[in-house]
Amino acid sequence: MKITRIAQVGAIAAIAALALAGCAANETPAGTESSAGSESSLPTGLSGTLNGSGATSQQVAIQSWTQLLQTANADLTVNYDPQGSGTGRESFQSGAVQFAGSDRAFKKDEITAGPFSACAPDSGLVEIPAYVSPIAIIFNVEGVDELNLDPATIAGIFAGTITNWNDPAIAATNTDAKLPDLAITPVHRSDKSGTTGNFTDYLSKTDAAGWTYGSVEEWPISGGEAAQGTSGVVNAVKGGNGTIGYADSSQAEGISSVAVKVGDDFVAHSAEGAATAVDASPFEDGRGDNDLAITIDRTTTEAGAYPVVLISYLIGCEKYTDAAAAKLVQGFFTTAISEEGQEAAAKNAGSAPISDTLRERAQKAIDAIS
Repeated sequence: MKITRIAQVGAIAAIAALALAGCAANETPAGTESSAGSESSLPTGLSGTLNGSGATSQQVAIQSWTQLLQTANADLTVNYDPQGSGTGRESFQSGAVQFAGSDRAFKKDEITAGPFSACAPDSGLVEIPAYVSPIAIIFNVEGVDELNLDPATIAGIFAGTITNWNDPAIAATNTDAKLPDLAITPVHRSDKSGTTGNFTDYLSKTDAAGWTYGSVEEWPISGGEAAQGTSGVVNAVKGGNGTIGYADSSQAEGISSVAVKVGDDFVAHSAEGAATAVDASPFEDGRGDNDLAITIDRTTTEAGAYPVVLISYLIGCEKYTDAAAAKLVQGFFTTAISEEGQEAAAKNAGSAPISDTLRERAQKAIDAIS
């Protein structure tokens, strides 16, 4: 990968906004209990300021990792601006931040095209699958608490071909539900979103005939209701009768959700189901040794797997132009994939801890950062 230089237009403004967002990011999330202490194996001796931007899905997890690392490093500040995956990748490319959080890895042609202004020339990328979480398909229909839906029905609802809650396709898999004669209001993200990318990837891989728009990060069709960010989708679904949307499960607590058909079973979203789906999925071919992008198998029939899942990545440079930044990124990424970090994210965000095998491979990639 050849990296060229571009002017960092707007970088100063971005960092100023990031500092404000970092105040919230550096607060301990509700229920966080740091396990860092005298026996902690987390990186120490770090000082300075580390700036990142990106996916809203990772926000709670990143708050947890920030709390752990800052507890072990009192002179360190980590700011994270949850403006969405697309914005995070763009900010990282421009050099406005030192790392990105993204619900998809950079595509291979994007890496080839560059530029990545924080990285040294000819540096590769380090892309770490640090956050694994189901995407909950949430709904709000008065009198209906549970729904079982197959992929074709989910695709039809979001494509706008299934428009009423008492449609025969919905009734066929919910014989005991009292489905109302009520219009369906699909809610989608208004911003460029990795969650949208993962959700539409599920739709396109499981029912390409019903969802003809492919895997896209920007919602491709009109109709329904648009909302900014994960919290916007959640609030829109909660605020309207007849609504259905998709959101990272960390922000879907207390909201009715769909069990999706996998093989012959209907599987509810869970961290365990997400982990099972990821374990059934291969690494993508044609990547650098430290670029750990995974191709999620959306059509798996593995028992208990929940394939409406996102893998959110921490993205940095193999080699930075600023050696001090490299050390901070390395420390933060190490914290994120550590057992302590993954346990904290699972507790506070409901994510699925990565396996020991993946942790070992991820740590080797992180150790390559310089």
